[in-house]
Amino acid sequence: MPRQFPLPPGGDPAFSPLADARMYWPVQRARVQVAVREAFQASVGIPIERGVFGLWKRGLPGSYRVEQWGLPRRIVEQALGEELILNINPRELIRIRDWQEMPKRQRPSSSAFIWDGYWDLRRGDLRHGSRYRFIRDIETHRHDLVNSETFRQLKQRLDEKRPWASHQQGLLLDSEARIIAYLRVYLAFMDDMAVHGFDGLRGKDELGVAVSREGKLIKINRGLHRLAMAQYLGLPSVPVKVKAVHRAWWEKVTEHTHGAEALERVVEALPHCVPETEPGPLDPHESPKHFTWP
Repeated sequence: MPRQFPLPPGGDPAFSPLADARMYWPVQRARVQVAVREAFQASVGIPIERGVFGLWKRGLPGSYRVEQWGLPRRIVEQALGEELILNINPRELIRIRDWQEMPKRQRPSSSAFIWDGYWDLRRGDLRHGSRYRFIRDIETHRHDLVNSETFRQLKQRLDEKRPWASHQQGLLLDSEARIIAYLRVYLAFMDDMAVHGFDGLRGKDELGVAVSREGKLIKINRGLHRLAMAQYLGLPSVPVKVKAVHRAWWEKVTEHTHGAEALERVVEALPHCVPETEPGPLDPHESPKHFTWP
């Protein structure tokens, strides 16, 4: 068996037995990319963002432009901390922003806290998304994973000499045994969640959401597998973190205030935000009419 090596930053220890030394160089490239990005943020990005945020918070000249740009998300998160965490019913968080086929120039910046545009009107349905289908599939075939659709797809890649690999995790599913082991890791995650509940510290990414122009919560990327597990299990509540808000909602809530007062108004309004459950007027696909949770 190929020699194993430590998982890359952000990798889950549960996948350690599947880490493969043949993924050494892809993992090293991923490590370098992360290291360079974090070093730049620490030495250049964060100090600049902290400076412009302070300028805006104190209402100094140029603060208007800072708000028009969208405010630096990372610094807003530091300033508001736990105030951005909301506890919601995971089965109500069914809409996710859909940027497929949307030109990149029209997509909001992930570095900004205030988002412009019509991103909140174009939604996907998580109940029919790939992550929920994956979780439902392996749970349904828990005792016979070979007959799962996921196994069939991964096995087909294996037969075509292009086994599934992840340079982020250092994984290479180049045998049926490895495919089965990989799927059982996710089943173990589900079993742990069923017994101990949702662990917000588990996983490298928080469950991020954005607030729409109507004050509704829409899922954004990251943590989608864990959310799908919580939905399938019917957990009563999970913590989500507000990573961005629509400018229309921001302006309605802040009422032309700025700085600390504007942030206080946002903090007061966030607990009243609930998940968006309806389709959007610009949805690329129509959701099936009927759906039943387990």
